[in-house]
Amino acid sequence: MDFKDQIKQLGDRVAKLKDQIQTEEATKNAFIMPFIQCLGYDVFNPFEVTPEFIADIGIKKGEKVDYAIMQEGKPTMLIECKHWSADLNPHNSQLFRYFHCTSARFGILTNGIHFKFYTDLVETNKMDEKPFFEFLIDDLKDNQTEKLKEFHKNYFDLDKIINTASELKYTNEIKHIIARELNDPSDDFTRFFAKSVYPSMVTAKVLEQFKGFVKRSYNQFINDTINERLKSALNNQQQQEVKEEVTEPVDLDEQKIVTTEEEMEGFYIVKSILRPKMEGHRVFFRDTQSYFGILIDNNNRKPVCRLHFNGKKKYLSLFDKENEEKVEIKNLDDLYTYEQQIQAAALKYKQQQAEEARATL
Repeated sequence: MDFKDQIKQLGDRVAKLKDQIQTEEATKNAFIMPFIQCLGYDVFNPFEVTPEFIADIGIKKGEKVDYAIMQEGKPTMLIECKHWSADLNPHNSQLFRYFHCTSARFGILTNGIHFKFYTDLVETNKMDEKPFFEFLIDDLKDNQTEKLKEFHKNYFDLDKIINTASELKYTNEIKHIIARELNDPSDDFTRFFAKSVYPSMVTAKVLEQFKGFVKRSYNQFINDTINERLKSALNNQQQQEVKEEVTEPVDLDEQKIVTTEEEMEGFYIVKSILRPKMEGHRVFFRDTQSYFGILIDNNNRKPVCRLHFNGKKKYLSLFDKENEEKVEIKNLDDLYTYEQQIQAAALKYKQQQAEEARATL
């Protein structure tokens, strides 16, 4: 399973389970430790993740931060955790003290849902007051996922992240200023536009009048932009639908297909099994009335396996040999038993592709 799928799965898990989590310790176990694992770190290896990391603060000895991500025996990220329902705003001072007393370059304050990332852009070894990156795990945008991926163990590059942090810090602050000015235009912001269009002196009375003009103009501009994009998207969709109606007959059987949560879980398991041998973006699924097929390159001639979960018993079809082999499984975990056969089926198509490429040379 690739990083994006892992984080998406964790976000769904958090949204589903949060109301059952009663304590801060349970929040750590259910939400934050899986998050650290998504970043590629072994939470059970103290050389990678140290729980209750001691950060002595001046004369106060034995102060502990919840987790420290370690590299070469030194902390590189400190993680301070709170209960999932806690407001994070009053708690960054504690992380601030820990940060100052260690060699870590990043501090993360989180309740398992809301994540705030800090560093020391303003003054070295002194944590900034404002986070340079923050997100909600159950509402993570694609661009946020890409930024988060930079903290993964396999992609971690300190210099690159520091540069990214600087960019994020200022772009986020500018976005906040824009949002504030659009909601309640300041005198300076309003005066800039008033001077550009008003022919006489901009008095206090004119300035107050223009605040309303600026706010309405911006709202109208944004609405017009959104409507244009929606209109363009709808036109493209309608053109595509017309094209599909002309070129492809409607399959009434497809309207009866229901893809279950269990089938999707099976797909993600198979995708994770294939990941060491096959790029994740090449693995697709197609659901039919009789089976749930998993294939390479979205090509029906390249089946990896099929899940038969619609009956009383569960079956798995394998394609590592010349003919389809159908075996009974008791539950989803049994899919791991057939890891070698599933990988062999995918490698067969990869080998065919390589042979075809050599033949064209």
